[in-house]
Amino acid sequence: MSTPIGVHSPIRPESFARRVDTWNRRVAGTDFFLMDYEEAMNMAQKGDLIYCDPPYHHSQTILYGAQTFSLERLLEVVEKCKVRGVFVALSIDGIKRSGKHVCTLPIPEGLFEREVFVSCGRSMLKRFQMNGQSLEGETVADRLLLTY
Repeated sequence: MSTPIGVHSPIRPESFARRVDTWNRRVAGTDFFLMDYEEAMNMAQKGDLIYCDPPYHHSQTILYGAQTFSLERLLEVVEKCKVRGVFVALSIDGIKRSGKHVCTLPIPEGLFEREVFVSCGRSMLKRFQMNGQSLEGETVADRLLLTY
């Protein structure tokens, strides 16, 4: 379970058990499939909504076994979905810089109809990097790209 607050005490077993029980009730009757995202997205039909949360292009490709992840491939699949009338929401790098490096993304013009920035508060990574310095100027926003 990821957290924006950094190092913290582990969750108590009783609390974890309650969460598992809650989610067990919420997903009752749901089928889960282990498959490539392209295969899953190809199953979507007109009017369906797909939410994509890929590894962030400039910071997370070394995480989660995503070394071979291709944002360009995902965007091609998103385009195919859009043509079929499938709605796609893509959460991706929101702040377009890493230190002094300006991070650009290969987003095709016209693929997304709207772009919304969602505030995530202070940067957990910067909290560790700045070693107690003020984080007032280090807020994080995720970018939500919508095909609708």
